Amino acid sequence: MLAAKKNWLTRPTSENLTADATTLATALSVPELVAKLLIERGLTTTAQAEAFLHADQQPLNDPLAMHDMARAVDRIQEAVVAGDQITVYGDYDADGLTSTSIMFETLDQIGAQVNYYIPDRFKDGYGPNQAAFDRLIAAGTKLFVTVDNGVAGNAVIDAVQAQGIDVIVTDHHEMPTVLPKAYAIVHPRHPESQYPFGDLSGAGVAFKVATALLEEVPEELLDLAAIGTVADLVSLTGENRTIVTLGLKVLRQTARPGLAALIKAAGLDADKLDETSIGFGIAPRLNALGRLQSAQSGVELLTTFDDDRATDLATQVNQLNEKRQGLVRDIATTALQQAETAENQQRQTLVITGHDWHEGVLGIVASRIVESTGKPTLVLNEDSDGRLKGSGRSVTAYNLFAAIDPIRDDLVAFGGHHMAVGLTVMADQLATLKHALEAAADQQQLADNAQPTLTLDGKLAIKDANLKTLAAIQQLAPFGTDNPAPLFELNPTTVPQVRAIGSDQQHLKLQLSDGQNKLDAIAFSMGAAAPAIQASPADLAVVGELSSNTWQGQTKPQIMVKDLAVTGTQVIDARTQHLTAQQFQTPGIYLFFHQNLLKRLTDFMGPQARAVLVSDQMTDLSTIKADEPVFIVDCPDTLADFTAVLAALPLNQLTLYLYRRDSVYLTGMPSREQFAKLFKFTVAHHDVDIHHQLSLVAGHLHLDRNLLIFMIQVFFEVGFVKINDGVMNGVSNPPKADLHHAPSYQLREQELVAEETLLYSKSAALQIWVKDQAAVKN
Repeated sequence: MLAAKKNWLTRPTSENLTADATTLATALSVPELVAKLLIERGLTTTAQAEAFLHADQQPLNDPLAMHDMARAVDRIQEAVVAGDQITVYGDYDADGLTSTSIMFETLDQIGAQVNYYIPDRFKDGYGPNQAAFDRLIAAGTKLFVTVDNGVAGNAVIDAVQAQGIDVIVTDHHEMPTVLPKAYAIVHPRHPESQYPFGDLSGAGVAFKVATALLEEVPEELLDLAAIGTVADLVSLTGENRTIVTLGLKVLRQTARPGLAALIKAAGLDADKLDETSIGFGIAPRLNALGRLQSAQSGVELLTTFDDDRATDLATQVNQLNEKRQGLVRDIATTALQQAETAENQQRQTLVITGHDWHEGVLGIVASRIVESTGKPTLVLNEDSDGRLKGSGRSVTAYNLFAAIDPIRDDLVAFGGHHMAVGLTVMADQLATLKHALEAAADQQQLADNAQPTLTLDGKLAIKDANLKTLAAIQQLAPFGTDNPAPLFELNPTTVPQVRAIGSDQQHLKLQLSDGQNKLDAIAFSMGAAAPAIQASPADLAVVGELSSNTWQGQTKPQIMVKDLAVTGTQVIDARTQHLTAQQFQTPGIYLFFHQNLLKRLTDFMGPQARAVLVSDQMTDLSTIKADEPVFIVDCPDTLADFTAVLAALPLNQLTLYLYRRDSVYLTGMPSREQFAKLFKFTVAHHDVDIHHQLSLVAGHLHLDRNLLIFMIQVFFEVGFVKINDGVMNGVSNPPKADLHHAPSYQLREQELVAEETLLYSKSAALQIWVKDQAAVKN
């Protein structure tokens, strides 16, 4: 079997779900599937569901209800009137760049003397930086407005306020116990706030400030607010849902040259932009700026109205994103190899290190390793001074911040939260760090809860996985945090097509069928599952998201696979006439029926490959674990030998190489005439040196050399010839004998049957036969 990588958990439903869904569907005039999905998301009343389905018609909250909003507006207006220099202090990710752009444009629109500053990830770090603030003050800044940062910048902000320079903080991040002594703190979750929605992004908070300053909803800024909201993975419910729904409409017809150029460079269809276009097309490109260089030009890209400049900047951003992708790909390949070493396979957590790795992409690499291995992972770059700096990503069941926090005094720098951290550590403290991670894994009982959960919305029949169903599901969009796209389990009866695709065969393309209907499916980073699915197509279960794919003007439904499983024993047909070292690198048990072949291939065995010679007692097979892959290297002489192995093995995944150097089946059994010809030869010729003259004899008799060896062995066993020191002579007046009774003849008959079944049957027939034999023991 091929186990699912995640725990599939279907959403709990009430006994009356069907009846309730019918009632709600009637009231809303929507398909019952949509009503069912709404109820599963806690939207049980008509009013709740109506508001959810028509988010673009819902009023936005009063910005003045947010803490310190009125105070902030008054102070900004005061600065505008005085002509004071205002600096918007932003952040280098997509949320920070859109936040900065919203605030900058708004202040510019009301006549402010305004500029902006985006901190450099590598020089300034995240949040308020004292040196940067000092430079800006020296350049004339009289008022700072932070966006998407500042709520934890106590030291810098307090020092700036002490100089008589006011700082207005607008932020949405987790609030510390002690807040900075800013002039105003605009935050939707401020403990003294009455704001009804606390999950705004940094761009969302900036948008609310813009609304308060302009005294109307600035619809022209909704595209930026939507990008920041989706990019920062905040909850796509409530006011955020309204912002994104409205913002997507603006984005599809954006008047911003920079965004239009970026959309074109990303290969996106402007008319069909959705939250996925932002999350996987626009946001990664904006994030690439801050990961690889200063992101200051990102705000210019979003705010410029110069078409030529917009095109140049969009091209630069796209090129940086391609560079970022290449860096991630190269580092991830090396990091994954390190993650799969024998030592790391025994660990519950991973610390991956390297040299000359770009620190701006290590968080993405860590995410890739977590996705591949399911283990909390730190990825660190080591410089020439023995300083390791990087990022970590975790799984839900493991609090990475809590694991490292007890040893923070042993680190150079450290910060983060449950799922992600950043840190710097000296090489001589690396062992301490690794030990802390493993100790926390035991304390947090990671081994019992490591498998992440996929929440399913039920099963979907292949016949119902069509564009009509997709259109109904899309009524629940935009999807994201707290409103995930529905996931369904599909159980095809057949899989007409399955193949690994991609430059490294890392992805998987499938066609699922129920016998009458066919459905395409794509599974990223699951190419290694192809042999298991080919071996047991009827035992495949898939969890995925219904989507569509347009190719050459034709749009078809498809499933974006999130996980898959193959139940029962996997029988992988990898029969071969050539054995190479590469075939023995996968961890597992390699079974041999012939000792001479085992000796010949000993040097082929990989570090985690264990060779076992099948013995009559099968003693070695008892040590094989149920979850260990088993490879049968060579073809046994008899089917009885093969079925005995099947009976002794705890079968899970069985790969068949079934190598045989010389085929008995292709040579066949000698005919009566061929035996007669050999008999006449032994009568007529004496003292034949078969050690040195065998090939001559075979040519003389027009027989295959191996077939001749077999025939001589049969004659020897029934007493037709004698062989002394390699010299053969016929026996005078030999006894009458039935050649069929010779042990070699009977063995060859069994070899013929074994080869016909194991080597020359069709793949599907062989897999069925093996599974049937394995089932007998149960």
